[in-house]
Amino acid sequence: MIEFREAKREDCRTIAELYSISSEGVANYIWTKLAMPGEEILDVGERRYEREDSVFSYTNCTIVEVDGVIAGMMLAFPVSPNERTAAEEVDDDPVLAPYSRLKEENSYYICGVALYPEYRSRGLGHQFMALAKQQAILKGINKLSLVVFENNKNAVGIYKNLGYKEIKREKIIEHPMINHTGDAILMVKILYKSVDE
Repeated sequence: MIEFREAKREDCRTIAELYSISSEGVANYIWTKLAMPGEEILDVGERRYEREDSVFSYTNCTIVEVDGVIAGMMLAFPVSPNERTAAEEVDDDPVLAPYSRLKEENSYYICGVALYPEYRSRGLGHQFMALAKQQAILKGINKLSLVVFENNKNAVGIYKNLGYKEIKREKIIEHPMINHTGDAILMVKILYKSVDE
């Protein structure tokens, strides 16, 4: 049985594990910068997702369970003009600067979708993307946004097929903790024309 549900505080360790997978090293890099002496990287992630005063919170996560076992998660939230991204929380870091410039204001940002390997290729990722669309519409937001690495060709192809268009790209600053090189791409999907347009 497949069940999508809102995340709970006790899911934060699992959310950190899954977000670490989805960010391809970027989250681990940020968490290393924010770690207190002796603190493990996943402990930092868990601590951050336990907060409720940040967009990087379990309150913005959706969990999918398969037969009662957590299979994956999605982190998604509205982007407002004054919202600080995770990259901006580590001030003036040149490695993170490109990601902080890839932001579509007034969009519903799919910050991360991750599934444990044994649950991939079952359509759960597509169900998460459909769910993000529903969540955006319920919040009165007319566009979805996400950032993808250009050399993750499979993901780029999936997003294009789902109607996402490239808006902007930034050159990645190479770092041993980050699993990609080349560009990071901001992609946006318009759900409907807003009255202001």
